[in-house]
Amino acid sequence: MKKYVIERDIEGVGNMNAEQLCGAANTSNDALAQLAPTVQWQHSYVTGDKTFCIYLAEDEQAIRKHAEISGFPANKITEVVTLIDPTTAG
Repeated sequence: MKKYVIERDIEGVGNMNAEQLCGAANTSNDALAQLAPTVQWQHSYVTGDKTFCIYLAEDEQAIRKHAEISGFPANKITEVVTLIDPTTAG
């Protein structure tokens, strides 16, 4: 499976409380259950009006299908080609 970063424009998402975030996660999980095993959600970074979600998927179409089923936008989908971190420096 390939790794993707999905940028979602969701106004006010950074102000959501724990109950609202739980509801969003449940909505996403319900969509993922319908698409398994073609797409998996790893985690998301929440900012003021955006989320940056990390997914594993067979292809970009699986990500788009998840967005369609869940009702969450997928404004930008970017395939991750490699990972670097402090240990990359050797």
